[in-house]
Amino acid sequence: MASTSDYHLQPANWSTEPAPLVGYLSRKALPIKRNDAEPLTREDVQFDLLCHIFNDRQKVFTPQAPSEDSKVHFCDLYVNALYMSHKCSKVLKDKMAETPAFAVELAKISLLTNVGRINTTMAFFPEMKTALRTYHPVPSLQKTDGNAQDAPRIKNCLKAALLPSELKNMPPSTPEEILQKSRARQLPSTSVVNLIFVLANHAAPLASTHFDPPVNFLDLFLPINIASADRARAFLWLVFHYLEGPDQPNPYDDDYSRQNPGKVPWLHRLTEEEMAQENVDTSDEIEWGKAMSAQRNLFLQRLVHSIEREKKVKAAVSASKLAEPNSGRSRPIRSQQEGTRDKPYIHYLPPDRAPQITQSVSEDHRVSYSSSRGPHRNMLQHAWQVVTSTDPLADSDEELQDEHVRLDYSRRVDVIARLRGRPPSPPPDLPPPASSTSSHPPPSSISDTREHRWRTVESWK
Repeated sequence: MASTSDYHLQPANWSTEPAPLVGYLSRKALPIKRNDAEPLTREDVQFDLLCHIFNDRQKVFTPQAPSEDSKVHFCDLYVNALYMSHKCSKVLKDKMAETPAFAVELAKISLLTNVGRINTTMAFFPEMKTALRTYHPVPSLQKTDGNAQDAPRIKNCLKAALLPSELKNMPPSTPEEILQKSRARQLPSTSVVNLIFVLANHAAPLASTHFDPPVNFLDLFLPINIASADRARAFLWLVFHYLEGPDQPNPYDDDYSRQNPGKVPWLHRLTEEEMAQENVDTSDEIEWGKAMSAQRNLFLQRLVHSIEREKKVKAAVSASKLAEPNSGRSRPIRSQQEGTRDKPYIHYLPPDRAPQITQSVSEDHRVSYSSSRGPHRNMLQHAWQVVTSTDPLADSDEELQDEHVRLDYSRRVDVIARLRGRPPSPPPDLPPPASSTSSHPPPSSISDTREHRWRTVESWK
């Protein structure tokens, strides 16, 4: 067995420093950080680790979806969990069933999202327009023609990948709850996706239980100096330990884990030369990543040009609208001396205004307007002119400035004056007697008429 000095962990590009404390890895440092259009390499996604996990063919897990087999391997377990998620669209399900290789690629990207290595700011198709995410080609995991979605959709699919019994009740949220169900042989104890969420969230407390310092669960998915095959075996050991129960013989045990119950199998440390031999990008993947980055940059340039062109068109349209003369009638500015209309319109005509005054005013209007220039219009011609040439939304306070409008208005007043006193119009007001100097009200007939008219007006309210 290796000496205790072999347990010391040094990440890939670290200088020689004292060993950090358990849980040294914060969740902010876990996600992959790359600029937009920058490809994710095999080292970024730990491609060899994913291959060892999904290529394992030991059928030791209880199926969480209808299956003919009593046990399934991890690849089928995880892919079926994604497929059974009610947030998995029909198009995505059809593509997974049509192309199994795409389903495995999607499962590998989903596992990285499951542990938090890929966060929700990443997308994997170059035509993405939103500024809230960045595009990243993944050459090693995008060898099929399927749409790899984006990280937010993948995470929504993962959160909905629950057992039927967990859709109605809250799924287990701590490792202790999962172990309690597995010990009671309530299999499966939880969905594999929820188990990985729980292990990632409790990586620091579980570090001393299953790992030797300073390693924890999240370190398994980072580019560190531990063999990919050993990290994959430790991951599968943890999945079996919690899903099938700690009291069951674990098929991923080795001599070290058997001699140290609760500990994951031995994690072999690599030298720098051995690390350089893992996760090596092929030339085809490098060229494809460069081509997709160039396609993304070209798409962004076209997008920026189209936005700028739209802005210029909108600015030109706004400038042309400001330069065009006002198509409506110009309204003179009313001075303050003209006063404002303070009172609302009153239907009742006070009795001290005699109809003769209105008639005289109308006659004056006829005299003053009849001498204006231009041919006269009859009422039908003027109505047609108004309908075809005026804006119904324009204010009509100043319409009397038009001579034809004034003439039409005076004609209407004349018609109303002639109809005054005929049924069903109200009776005309009688002028007060010339010899009357008393302040008493007029005769009772006039008073009755005024009272009747007030009652009529009040009934409209």
